[in-house]
Amino acid sequence: MVQTVKSFTLLQGRQKMIFEKPLVLRRIFFKIVALLQTNAGYKSYISFDDPSFNSFFIITGRDTSFEARGEGIFQGNIWLRNQSSVSILYTVTEILV
Repeated sequence: MVQTVKSFTLLQGRQKMIFEKPLVLRRIFFKIVALLQTNAGYKSYISFDDPSFNSFFIITGRDTSFEARGEGIFQGNIWLRNQSSVSILYTVTEILV
């Protein structure tokens, strides 16, 4: 089992590949957390194998995290884009087995 934990800041409008497709092991868990003040508004896009963000999942408002677990979760590259007007500190975690 391998656990990866990263923290980074994304400037407004920027994007980053946060998890690469696992080649040998399988992803069983990942979590994305935006570390913000409790009254801050923000919007982040999560894209699965689509760096152009034609299809994406949105986390916004009071939801400051996104989590997936289990054997059937997505195994490809995962991208994150900060759509807010402020920079955001993110912490991301992935577990591979």
